Amino acid sequence: MNTPRPRRARRSQLSTPGSSEKMIQKAAGSNADHVFLDLEDAVAPNQKVPSRKKIVEALNTLDWGKKVRCVRINDLTTQWAYEDIIEVVEGARENLDTIMMTKVQTAADILFADKLLSMMEKKLGLKKRIGLEALIEEVEGMQNVDEIARCTDRLECLIFGMGDFSASMGVDVKSVGKADGYPGDIWHYARFKLVMACRAAGIDPVDGPYADFRNPEGYREEAKRAMILGCVGKWAIHPSQIDIALDVYSPKQEDVVRARALEKAYAEAEAQGLGAINIDGVMVDVASIRILRNTVLKKADLYGM
Repeated sequence: MNTPRPRRARRSQLSTPGSSEKMIQKAAGSNADHVFLDLEDAVAPNQKVPSRKKIVEALNTLDWGKKVRCVRINDLTTQWAYEDIIEVVEGARENLDTIMMTKVQTAADILFADKLLSMMEKKLGLKKRIGLEALIEEVEGMQNVDEIARCTDRLECLIFGMGDFSASMGVDVKSVGKADGYPGDIWHYARFKLVMACRAAGIDPVDGPYADFRNPEGYREEAKRAMILGCVGKWAIHPSQIDIALDVYSPKQEDVVRARALEKAYAEAEAQGLGAINIDGVMVDVASIRILRNTVLKKADLYGM
């Protein structure tokens, strides 16, 4: 039997080096929905093992509010990955919400972590289940994205990692998250494919990093493109990007008010046996209400609007 996935806010996922106690403290006090403490790219090889203890200490002692507390581990081709999981889970226990896997290429990668976590949860007597998030950043991973997305109900989220994906594809970009000179959105197909896989599996699609944090307009534009395609949020590699992501991925208050009014009016009409109604010159039917629920109302409920 499938275990229901928790609904988590992921409008802004803040990347934070696990080796920096100062940055971790700032992340805990930020207004990001989700913070992932990094053991992978942001941490030098000789700091990966000691960073685990810093992360555990932070998870156990800092006030994280309502944030999703996540740890990004090293990929499964390295010598660090399995001990990343073991040390962090044994140390943080219920103070950890999710583990983010990197460079996922097949469903077997996810299932390895799923089985390891199942064993650890039983051994440690954990009272809550630790979720998984996965970066799709290799060509093989994107080719297998449908199978990956539906391989286990522990998986909550897929993230499009366009940095390593660019390297894997041989795409010439000057900065992660943007590509100059291409006539259109170079990430459209990859984003669309990932979002479709996520929606079919009932998990969250998230857009990855935009490295030029001194270009807020560029970040906002990329966030909007991903949001329109169905992504629920985007990474922030700098605190200055948090508020932009929160704004882009939150429904506007006036849209929430209108959507609730339309939902109420349609429910009243449906009770009278009507299948469609005219509201201010616009036809509203069951398909219209479904769109509003999936693009406005469910988000508003999740974000407390």
